[in-house]
Amino acid sequence: MDTNNKNNSISLKEYAEESYLNYAMYVILDRALPHVGDGMKPVQRRILYAMSELGLNAGSKYKKSARTVGDVIGKFHPHGDSAAYEAMVLMAQNFSFRYPLVDGQGNWGTQDDPKSFAAMRYTESKLTGFADLLLSELKLGTVDWQPNFDGSLLEPTILPAKIPSILLNGTTGIAVGMATDIPSHNIEEVLDACIHVLDNPKASTKDLMKYIKGPDFSNNAPIIASKEELLEMYETGRGGFKIRAQWLTESNDIVVNALPHQASGSKILEQIADQMQKKKLPMVVDLRDEGDHKEPVRLVITLKSNRIDASEVMNHLYATTDLQKNYRANINLISLKGSPRVFALNDLIYEWLSFRQQTVLRKLEHRLDQVDDRIHILEGLLIVYLDLDKVIHIIRNSDEPKKELMKVFKISEIQTNAILEIRLRQLAKLEQLKLEEEKGHLELERKELEKVIKSKARLKTYIKTELREIKENFGDARNSPIEALSDAKAFSEEEMVTSEAVTIILSKGGWIRSAKGHDVDPSALTYRGDDQLKHFSKGKNNQTAVFFDSRGKAFSLAAHSLPSARGMGEPLTGRVLSESGVTFEGVAIGGEESEILISNSAGFGFISNLSNAISNQRKGKLFMRSPEGSTVLSPIAINENHKFVVVAFSSQDKKGVSNKMLLFPIEELPVLPKGKGNKLVSISTKAFKDKAEYMMDVCCLAEDSKLKIYHEGKNSEKTWTLKELEDYISSRAKRGRVLPQGYNGNIRLQEIEKSNEAASE
Repeated sequence: MDTNNKNNSISLKEYAEESYLNYAMYVILDRALPHVGDGMKPVQRRILYAMSELGLNAGSKYKKSARTVGDVIGKFHPHGDSAAYEAMVLMAQNFSFRYPLVDGQGNWGTQDDPKSFAAMRYTESKLTGFADLLLSELKLGTVDWQPNFDGSLLEPTILPAKIPSILLNGTTGIAVGMATDIPSHNIEEVLDACIHVLDNPKASTKDLMKYIKGPDFSNNAPIIASKEELLEMYETGRGGFKIRAQWLTESNDIVVNALPHQASGSKILEQIADQMQKKKLPMVVDLRDEGDHKEPVRLVITLKSNRIDASEVMNHLYATTDLQKNYRANINLISLKGSPRVFALNDLIYEWLSFRQQTVLRKLEHRLDQVDDRIHILEGLLIVYLDLDKVIHIIRNSDEPKKELMKVFKISEIQTNAILEIRLRQLAKLEQLKLEEEKGHLELERKELEKVIKSKARLKTYIKTELREIKENFGDARNSPIEALSDAKAFSEEEMVTSEAVTIILSKGGWIRSAKGHDVDPSALTYRGDDQLKHFSKGKNNQTAVFFDSRGKAFSLAAHSLPSARGMGEPLTGRVLSESGVTFEGVAIGGEESEILISNSAGFGFISNLSNAISNQRKGKLFMRSPEGSTVLSPIAINENHKFVVVAFSSQDKKGVSNKMLLFPIEELPVLPKGKGNKLVSISTKAFKDKAEYMMDVCCLAEDSKLKIYHEGKNSEKTWTLKELEDYISSRAKRGRVLPQGYNGNIRLQEIEKSNEAASE
């Protein structure tokens, strides 16, 4: 066995680890992650350099993209042409890059389908004016150069970017064991932040957020994130945010005119159509894409009615489609030290400014060297101009004029070469004056360059002036507004129901049904056998109907689930678990903020929010505790116009039976979540148990309403105004006054609203 080979061998584990690590670092440094200096990945940097070498600047003519791709993969990037072309396309798409670096002619894809771009043999391209900010200083001694893959050419290791490109256009990339996701930003905000850091090197991320409000993309779809969330994202280098589509309404149409970054309109329409097919969006009746070249994004969602709340529909679609998308932020870059690092915002800007200061310093030193060299040559030329005849004589007669000139005039080799290259027409006196003028200008420039190079303060001022000029030339307004909104929420089953007016009807026999509209006369409907109307309530079919039994329990059912009033309905006992011996006395329907007055025959009652009575249990919820022997009366819906409570009760004494009535201000009645309530009218416990006194009915009145009293025997059509009821007004829990003669038997009260009265007339 060869001992040398034995000593040089390594284990398979060590070899695999080393190979994997080398591969990982290659992917990280040479493929996936951008450099903090120019914000470019290697392939992007090579594309821009190749295009600049082809003379494809902003002012030149377009050339076939295949020409550029050929140069890129043939000279600098020995990989597949499709990968290089896709990287080039990305830099040309204004919906992908906030500030495109490639100006393309032809089909370069659309936001709806970014991959739909034409083949490179069909498209043409050149650099944008913005790309010049990355390339203009390339030949000014600003960067290091390295051999290309085969050593035949040199390529820049980095571009001398005048701007923090990585923040402006952002990037995404997946490496081995790490990734990067950097959103784009507005150039004016970023440059203002850079200027602030130059003036305040210890500026915090919080300070910089006075200038950088947040990410900024190529359209005006709003970014959904709070200031606190954005601050955390910029301070840690990791976080996230949401982007929502922007929309407006046109009659029954919701028009979406801006989509989240890189969201597909056709995919969104498919997502909505799928919900429509599954009957999860009954309020949407039509979808269409009306986008064109003039208005690329115009998705139209047609609603069933203009009464449907468009914002609620969009809130549901935000939660269930790509009309709202989540975006991750992971500010992972190659630092100036050559290693990957997650940057906070202030650290990133400080790091880039360090790069920029080094680049500017190299540029100025390079220029200073050029100025020194030129002044040196000019000094030599001006020396020989003092004795041109002697110079000509030496050149014509000497075997070695170069050495002779250096010896006679005591000038350097560089100066001598410049003299020997002078043309005859440059020997005129005028040329001498031009040389003296040029030398004077260069000496002034040299002094200014030396001042800037030697002074950190002047160097910062130089960069600030440069950044302000760029801001003036390339600045634009922010596109993406930033809004701190609550999370989107999908519709519940009830919310998916189209909001339509309904009347919920309860019969004395406990049968329920729902009629469309509020202009229904429940008493005119057909009932089973001897059954008849007990109570009804008006609301919407996307609300909850609450039924009350005689013992104070409340049972909740979705209004849209009730049978149609075209038939006889169905028994309520088939939907709920009620106790034996009870009867259903009334129904209430409304929104969560709706209020009702609930009372019983013992004379107790209270006001409560309807939501307090809602329950998901089939056995119901005990809402009102009533004395033994009492019956809960039909609930009364309360509105903001109601000022008085009207109570009718029966009283029996030595003189016989009489019906009494009491009015009192509604504010005297307590508002409770549930319970027994307070006395509405003074009925003694003993009198109630003896059935000598009991409350028959209750209602509420507005100041401009009238009261109609239905009573057994003689049903008068008379309505009572509030003025006619003044004698009955007192305080809560009083005895009231006896009704006029004739109002005997069982009493039922009804409010006649002013609007209803006018309609009947």
